[in-house]
Amino acid sequence: MGEMETTVVRRLTWRLVPFLFLLYIVAYLDRINVGFAALQMQRQLGFTDAVYGLGAGMFFVGYFFFQVPSNLALQRVGARRWIALLMMIWGAISASMVLITGPRSFYALRFLLGAAEAGFFPGMIFYLKNWFPAQARARTVARFMTAAPLAGVLGGPLSGALLGLHLTASLAGWQWMFLMEGIPAVLLGGVVLVSLADRPEDASWLPSKERDWLVETLRREQAEVTGGAGAFAALRSGRIWMLALVYFGLNTVSYGLSLWLPTLIRSLSGVSNLMIGVLSAIPYVAAAAAMVAVGLHSDRSGERRWHTAIPAFAGAVALIGAAYSTSIGPTIFAISVAVLSVFSMMGPFWAVPTGILSGTAAAAGIAFINSVGNLGGFVGPYVIGVVRTSTGQFKGGLLLVGAALATSGAIALMVRSGKR
Repeated sequence: MGEMETTVVRRLTWRLVPFLFLLYIVAYLDRINVGFAALQMQRQLGFTDAVYGLGAGMFFVGYFFFQVPSNLALQRVGARRWIALLMMIWGAISASMVLITGPRSFYALRFLLGAAEAGFFPGMIFYLKNWFPAQARARTVARFMTAAPLAGVLGGPLSGALLGLHLTASLAGWQWMFLMEGIPAVLLGGVVLVSLADRPEDASWLPSKERDWLVETLRREQAEVTGGAGAFAALRSGRIWMLALVYFGLNTVSYGLSLWLPTLIRSLSGVSNLMIGVLSAIPYVAAAAAMVAVGLHSDRSGERRWHTAIPAFAGAVALIGAAYSTSIGPTIFAISVAVLSVFSMMGPFWAVPTGILSGTAAAAGIAFINSVGNLGGFVGPYVIGVVRTSTGQFKGGLLLVGAALATSGAIALMVRSGKR
């Protein structure tokens, strides 16, 4: 990096990433807190493991159908207004989950939550692409995405504590959890509306010399990308389809583990809800540090495929260990390695599509990869739930999602990143 690029990237990082990081923590918490709700909800509402797994996964069905149109709308109306609107809507839906009375309302609200949140993550990836030069992108995405594991670190103890409000003011603990964790999204949506700038050209907080350099650099990089400018250019790319499959396996594991981890810990230990929250945070602590380190190394080396594949293979091996473990210590260790591996893939992985597509094709391609990939968020929890319902154990489900992760690693090695 040259001196100007270093200065601009540092300024962008401090100005944008912490706030976007906070938004992603709220988003991720709203989608995974259902894993803690299961500790009370299943018994109170009579949900089987299969019913719970299907409901937890329904989020990603809504996510799938609304992903591409939401990201195209973001490009048309601007990130500031669109992200603000989405956050207010999904926060209201998340809080409305206090009204769940049976499987149908559970499925419906999880579907609507996924539909409302569909545009947030791909919108953020597209937003970062429009602000950061290519050489800084993997580590920037990795820093932003540390919000996901840190949401697990913060959300576990918080959700466990909120479950302790059981029967306060006639509400169950899981109802208090959904209500209290949905409100921040609504409030932060208003902050987005008044604080984010849509484009570098609008960044009054950047010195004019730095702003001019950034605009020119991003314009030149976009002109050098050969991925096409039309929305359907992404859908015609074999690499984009392969990347979607890689992300499918990644999310099969990520959400399969996050949404079942509290129940898995209870099945092995029988500890309190608060202690389950503390134990469930352990895998995410390691993941937060590892994903930044891997993203930084990927940027410095310029290599993406092996930085994506090696963590996938390591995670698959760890899941085999977790499947055959029968005590809490070795299980938490193996799950920690698996979670660390999955999150370490994120930065290098997302640097690939943002480097081979531009313009509308980038918005559509990122959304397509995320929509197809997040179907793994439906498959992972559902498969684990079905297998556990039929066998009474987590072993088979963990082996299946581990196989999906290993397949992702193999496909990642087949994707040509492309050179500028």
